[in-house]
Order: sequence, then C-alpha cells, then structure tokens
Amino acid sequence: MSPLLIRRAAWAAGGVIAACIALLTLDWAVAFYRAPKDDKIVKQYQKEVKEKAAAAVTLEAEQKRITAARIARSKRDGAVAWVLIVSATVFLASAKRLLAMRGRQIVDLSTLKAPAKKKKSKKRRHAPAPAVADTGFDVSFVDEMVARHGRGKEAAIPLLQAIQGHYRYLPDEALRRVCELTEITPAEIAGTSSFYGQFRSSPVGKHIVRVCHGTACHVAGARQISEELRRHLKIPEGADTDAQRLFTLEEVACVGCCSLAPVLMVDEHTAGRLTPSTASAALEDVAEKELA
Repeated sequence: MSPLLIRRAAWAAGGVIAACIALLTLDWAVAFYRAPKDDKIVKQYQKEVKEKAAAAVTLEAEQKRITAARIARSKRDGAVAWVLIVSATVFLASAKRLLAMRGRQIVDLSTLKAPAKKKKSKKRRHAPAPAVADTGFDVSFVDEMVARHGRGKEAAIPLLQAIQGHYRYLPDEALRRVCELTEITPAEIAGTSSFYGQFRSSPVGKHIVRVCHGTACHVAGARQISEELRRHLKIPEGADTDAQRLFTLEEVACVGCCSLAPVLMVDEHTAGRLTPSTASAALEDVAEKELA
C-alpha cells in the first residue's frame, strides 16, 4: 500500500472516530434529558391507575415505549462502539506506519535527477548505455537486472530487491541508472524504497548483529544490551552501522530462542543469556577474527 493510501486511510478512520464519538455523546445527552421526563410520566400514570383502572392501558403503552427506546439506544450504542474500535485500530496502525516511514532514511531526490525528456525513436531509447558511469561506479549489474525485469513501472520492486541483494544497500548511482534506463521516476524510487523496511539507503556492515526485542528478551534486558552495543561500537544517534562498517546493529521482533533470553545473532550465530558485557564480548571475538 502506498503512503498516500495509508494517509487517506488514517484521515478516513479519524473522521469515522469523530462521528462515532459525536453520536455516542448525542445519545448520552438525549438519554440524560429524557430519563427524568419518562420516569415522571410513568409515576403520573401509576397514580392515575389507582384512581381509575382504564389508565392501566396507557401506562402499559408508555412503559413499552420507554423500554423499546432504551433497548434500541443500547443496541445502537453497541454497534457504534464496535465501529469506533475498528476505526481506532485502523487509525493507530496507519499512524504508526506513517511515523515509521517518516523516521526512515529517505533517498535524496536531489541526487536522482531524471533524464531530460527528448524525442527519441523507440530503438534509440532502449539502446544500451555505457556499463560504467562517469563516477567509476560499476553499474553493469543494474543493466543486467533491467534487461531481466523490464523497463516498466511494475519492475520497481524487483529491481530494488535485486540491487539491494547485490550491493547490500541502494547506492545512489545504481538508482540513477535505473531512472535512466526505465520508465520509473526518481519520486517513485524514493517512495518505494522508503516505504518498505527491507531497503537500505546507506551501506551495511560486514556483519549483521540482530538483537531480539521480543517480549521475553525485552523483559530480560534487551534494551540495555542494544544501548551497550551502540556505546561499545560508537554508533552515532540515528545510525545503525559503526564507522569501520564492520557491524550493523538491528533490533528484531523475535529470533525464536525465548528460553535463552536475552538473545542476539551475529550473522547466523546465536548467543543467549546475555548481559551487556557478555554481548560486547561476543562482538569482540568476531572483530579479533577479522583482524587476525
């Protein structure tokens, strides 16, 4: 789902929430206003019944009317409450997704200038361009992927996935090359790459460190471990990779080793029952092997 659709869903859910709250408030006000009057009417007819039996028919009719109105109001409020719950869920999910998107690094659009539109023949437009850009960055892999996946807008995600798999992130040079060879615009590249969490706009470290932040690990101190690892690796605020690009630190939902909480994984190797100091030691072992 595109960011625009998510934003529209959030606005629509917010409007429904406001309408539901207004309806519930109106129902409460009507009930608050009507209840004393209805009770007064019933008491009046109850007195009349003592004086003349014919008033019993009117009393029964009023009691049925009041009961039916209260039952209808209760059912209506229950239905509105369910709509309110669903709308609130949609609103919170949409808002969370939008905040997550806003917090991610977004590809710099200024570095992705779309090629000037010129009138070219179809054959010339698809003619192969040089394999190496002026910057010296090897984009031959991008050329191969475009030839494999096509030049249409529908190829955006497969192309980005292929580039991410090859370079381990989305280099600006590779993204510019995609815009040069395909119908995909820089804005579409930026929107797609920032929407999906799998895509990175900065280089990744040689080793991926995944710290589990599932329920069991969170309770056992996963937050302290992440903070200690960031301090140990001297990773600045807002970044996830150390200056040497040896480690990239990620927080994941669960690694399936709850009995060993707290847990982290260095590439495919798991370490459990950690403390901040032992977690740092696990990374030092990897660093020593790299330097050996």
